[in-house]
Amino acid sequence: MYAQMIKSEKSNETPEELAAFQARIDRGERIEPKEWMPEGYRKTLIRQIGQHAHSEIVGQLPEGNWVTRAPTLERKAILLAKVQDEAGHGLYLYSACETLGVSRDELFEKLHSGAMKYSSIFNYPTLTWADMGAVGWLVDGAAIMNQVPLQRTSYGPYARAMIRICKEESFHQRQGYSVMMKMAQGTEAQKAMAQDALNRFWYPALMMFGPSDAESVHSEQNMAWKIKINSNDELRQRFVNETVPQAHYLGLTVPDENLKFNEETGNWDFSQPDWTEFFEVLKGNGPCNEERLGARRKAWDDGEWFRDGLSAYAEKSAARRAAVAAE
Repeated sequence: MYAQMIKSEKSNETPEELAAFQARIDRGERIEPKEWMPEGYRKTLIRQIGQHAHSEIVGQLPEGNWVTRAPTLERKAILLAKVQDEAGHGLYLYSACETLGVSRDELFEKLHSGAMKYSSIFNYPTLTWADMGAVGWLVDGAAIMNQVPLQRTSYGPYARAMIRICKEESFHQRQGYSVMMKMAQGTEAQKAMAQDALNRFWYPALMMFGPSDAESVHSEQNMAWKIKINSNDELRQRFVNETVPQAHYLGLTVPDENLKFNEETGNWDFSQPDWTEFFEVLKGNGPCNEERLGARRKAWDDGEWFRDGLSAYAEKSAARRAAVAAE
């Protein structure tokens, strides 16, 4: 009902309304679902939260592939718990998105058609068990860097969803680093496998923060609305600063010949990723784009009978309650 109400409204935003809204944002107030908001703010949130939700769901695929092949029962249980967490994160975020007047079915339709994206990192293959370590350490590490500030984002449902998500992502990052440490301290072959995983996931992890601030289309407005708290380049630098010493502790080499600590800035200077590759992956030309979307479409089609059953049960239950009320 609320979704229909939002969609039926015409956008007649006045300068006074926009200024009052921005003043609320500037004061650090939270915006709640039934409160007035500019249409651009609502659409931006749908895009960002929807893509975040899709990333959590698609992100299960590279790891779910390794659940049955984990080297020990303990590692299997840990990875299974992690994949289950990602499903929960997707559900929290889809629920937050629904408060903005878009249905979950619409979000899935946009994902399956390619109209709505997910994080480019999940279009890369996970070839060895060491990749489970690299994904947890680097990919979830980058996710934490992105998501912790979102606990202060201006839209209430999104900010509240991020509290639990960030706590669980911290577990994911630690389990990944634990895998990498075990591999790095193992045999020469195991250490080589860990190094290979780092080599392949380093630059895709840097891409997770999005293009440089100069090329980012939405950054300036999103930061003014406090949908986004930090710039892409700021977060990427922070990630490199924290991750490079971790790699050194493991005895692994970051695959960047230009990597150097800058005494003047206190930061690590590093090479930028190949942004041509990034935009090609976003266009659907990555190593696993077709495989990932194909798996999601198949899951949707295979689950149609179950969704139909739930809908039929809900309709019967509603009819039964109406009949009882009429007696």
